[in-house]
Amino acid sequence: MADPYKTLGVERTASEADIKKAYRKLAKELHPDRNKDNPKATERFSQATQAYDLLNDKDKRARFDRGEIDGDGNPAAPFGFGQGGGGTPGGFRGSDFGESGDASDLFEGLFGGAQRGGFASGLGGAFGGFGRRQAAAKGANIGYSLAVPFIDAATLAPQRVTLADGKTIDLKLPAGFDDGMQMRLTGKGQQGPGGAGDGMVTINVQPHRFFVRDGDNVRIDLPVTLGEAVLGASVRVPTVEGAVMLSVPAGSTSGKTLRLRGRGFHRKDGTRGDQLVTLMVDLPTQDAALAEFLAGWSDTRNPRANLGV
Repeated sequence: MADPYKTLGVERTASEADIKKAYRKLAKELHPDRNKDNPKATERFSQATQAYDLLNDKDKRARFDRGEIDGDGNPAAPFGFGQGGGGTPGGFRGSDFGESGDASDLFEGLFGGAQRGGFASGLGGAFGGFGRRQAAAKGANIGYSLAVPFIDAATLAPQRVTLADGKTIDLKLPAGFDDGMQMRLTGKGQQGPGGAGDGMVTINVQPHRFFVRDGDNVRIDLPVTLGEAVLGASVRVPTVEGAVMLSVPAGSTSGKTLRLRGRGFHRKDGTRGDQLVTLMVDLPTQDAALAEFLAGWSDTRNPRANLGV
C-alpha cells in the first residue's frame, strides 16, 4: 500500500509529463533484463509500474488524492474499518446495524445527536459499505519495456514479448499509437488472492538511420545529382514498405519537398500519414567538366534576396 508519488519520487503536484519522465527513468534503471540477478530491483520495477498505472489514470489519481483508494487501487478503509475480510473493531458486523446497516447511527451514539448534521452524518456517507467484505486484491502489475524497430512501428508489424514466466506472446500494435504509450496485457501480472494483475507494456520506438517520424508522417532527406535536379528524373526512394519510384521535377533545388501519400504511420481512423521526401542536391567534388562549364556560365540572380542580404 505504498504511496505511488513516493514510489516514483515525484511531488503530488507533479504534471503528467513529470510522472511519465520519472517512471521511464526508473523503468530503464530497474528493468528485469538489466537486473536478472537482483530480485529486489524486479520488485521495485513492478512497484514503479503499478504506481505509474495508478497516477497515469486521471480518475484513479483523483480518487487516490481524495483518499478513496489506496496505493494498490483498492477501496480505502477509513480509520482502519473493513480490514481483515470485512471485520470491524469490537466484533461488529454489517448485520449488527440491522437491515439498513447505517453506520451513522453508531457514530451518533458515540459523538452525540448534535453531531448528526455534521461529523457523524458525513461518516454515514463514507461508510455506506460498512462491514461488507472487500474484494480480494489482485496481484501486482508487471511492467515491460518493448523496443520496436521504426519500420515495424510504421507498418504495425506484430511484436513478440517474453513474459516474466518465460512464455511469449505476439503483441499487435494499435493504429495511432505514440512513442511511450502503454498497452495492458490483462492477467499477465503477478498472482494475488483475487487473481493475477496485468502486464503493462511501454512501447519505445527505436530511431532509424534515415527515416524520422513527424506526427503521422515519415520524413527522409533524399540525395539527388545535379543533373537529376536540373533536368528532372525518375529515381528510387526508400519507404517503410520498400523502395518506390519518385518523379523529380526539372529545376528542383535542395530543400524541395515531395509527398508520397499513404506511406506514413497508421492513424486510429484507418487512414495513414504520408512520406515527405526532401531533395538534397549532391554535388561532385573535383569534377573538371562541371568546373569548366561553370567557368563560362554565370547566374545573375541573388538567391539570398529574401534574407535581406
